[in-house]
Amino acid sequence: MLSRVIKNGLLLFFLSAGAYVQAQHARIKIDIDRTIGEVDKHIYGNFAEHLGRCIYGGIYDSASSLSDNNGYRKDVIQAVKELHPTIIRYPGGNFVSNYNWLDGVGPKTERIPRLDLAWATLEPNQFGTNEFIGFARAVNAEPYFSVNMGTGTIEEARRWVEYCNVKEGPYYAELRKKHGYPDPYNIKYWSLGNEMDGPWQMGHLNAEDYCKKALEAAKLMVRTSPDIKLIAAGSSNYREGADPDYWNQTILRELKDVIDYIALHIYVGNPDSNYYNFICTPLVLEQRTKIVKGMIALAMQKANRPNKDPIYIAWDEYNVWYRARRGASARGRNALEEKYNLEDALVVAGFLNAFIRNADIVKMANMAQLVNVIAPIFTNETGLFKQTIFYPLQLFANNVYGTSLDVLVDCKRYNTGKFFIGLGEMTTQQTNVPYLDVSATYKDGELMLCVVNRNKDDAITTDIISQEGNFSGQFTIYEVNGPDIKSGNDFSKENVKTVVKPPVNISGARFTYTFPPHSFTLLKGKLQR
Repeated sequence: MLSRVIKNGLLLFFLSAGAYVQAQHARIKIDIDRTIGEVDKHIYGNFAEHLGRCIYGGIYDSASSLSDNNGYRKDVIQAVKELHPTIIRYPGGNFVSNYNWLDGVGPKTERIPRLDLAWATLEPNQFGTNEFIGFARAVNAEPYFSVNMGTGTIEEARRWVEYCNVKEGPYYAELRKKHGYPDPYNIKYWSLGNEMDGPWQMGHLNAEDYCKKALEAAKLMVRTSPDIKLIAAGSSNYREGADPDYWNQTILRELKDVIDYIALHIYVGNPDSNYYNFICTPLVLEQRTKIVKGMIALAMQKANRPNKDPIYIAWDEYNVWYRARRGASARGRNALEEKYNLEDALVVAGFLNAFIRNADIVKMANMAQLVNVIAPIFTNETGLFKQTIFYPLQLFANNVYGTSLDVLVDCKRYNTGKFFIGLGEMTTQQTNVPYLDVSATYKDGELMLCVVNRNKDDAITTDIISQEGNFSGQFTIYEVNGPDIKSGNDFSKENVKTVVKPPVNISGARFTYTFPPHSFTLLKGKLQR
């Protein structure tokens, strides 16, 4: 049990005897003058692909009594609003590399079903461009479209931009109006394909050929709608024999004058059931971020980008995914229905901390995916439940904005050996992994401090110190935790969720807090100069 007392003007938190074993001691030092960059709201994005029950039976179910007149699941819309995704990527993913957007528009009775070659199912095309826009608007999220750079043509991509963004006049703008949508959607974000470095991709290209096609597609798309932002397909293939660094360097060298982001993907897992290896996998994402950041800096030295911002990184697919990857769990209507536990939620919190710590270069991130398919929301015919990974993402998306701070963390550390993170990817050894994983932001006099205690068994008592200025007033404390690291949620139980601790009054330049084992904590309160 947590107790607190005031002594010599300091707020001290203590654990009752026997609550945890071998409590460690650490310190977190905050200097609001040591800044990294502004947190972009689009790091709290998500992703919806035509795969399994993400769209049909998840977002959209026209036959369900739980759906509205447009076929959208009302309970899903409410849960998504609570999650507060700022931008949603659509329609894939691997699906998009054999998808013609024209199959998903117009009267539904006239739409032609197609074989989905990515996931070996039948795509009925009852949900397409206009239905997705309606859903995005219902949940207050910005749409982000990915064009087909596999089997598709550059003219096909241009026509989709015209359909969405041109008010009137040319054929595809008038076609949108004919379909019942008189006003353009003004879709701002468009990715130039998906994972084109992966041999699993339909229409897979080598780096040079991808750049040639992407450059010409970009030319047509921007001339059709000059204000759009373009995202290039960066590395996704880290398997043995692949060369992701060569791919990224080539993309940045050849497309540096036209793209606004380079997209990176990562999925991690715990195939060996090694908690301490798994819990530090967000550091792999952070290492890859820093490598690509250096590549961007090199490319920008020779860039010709008048009136354009620098190139940024979009981690537009990331998540834990390793259980539902093979056999029956990877195919058909119920494909990729990963069930998450507490350790997965802590890894997701670690990813979000990494985005905050790299706020100067990471300006978009999209958890894959939104509903049912490796997702924070899981449905059946009668309702839904929120998976463990829902809660850290919800806390960040609803609270953590402003300026990212460069925080000093002094705590015990550990090392790993090399290990697999899933998808056949072997990581390098992770050394000096801090038990406390920390990020912080500051906005309008308010501090948001996000802390994962990676230690499975021990609480960590921590001095939280302000270099300049004083903490003042009530601090709100949110905690995501559960009975043990394998605890999960289901329709009938919620073992892992956000708990709001009693608020505490803090005054002075330092206070002490004890972070429970295997927990994510968000502390939110005033820090005044």
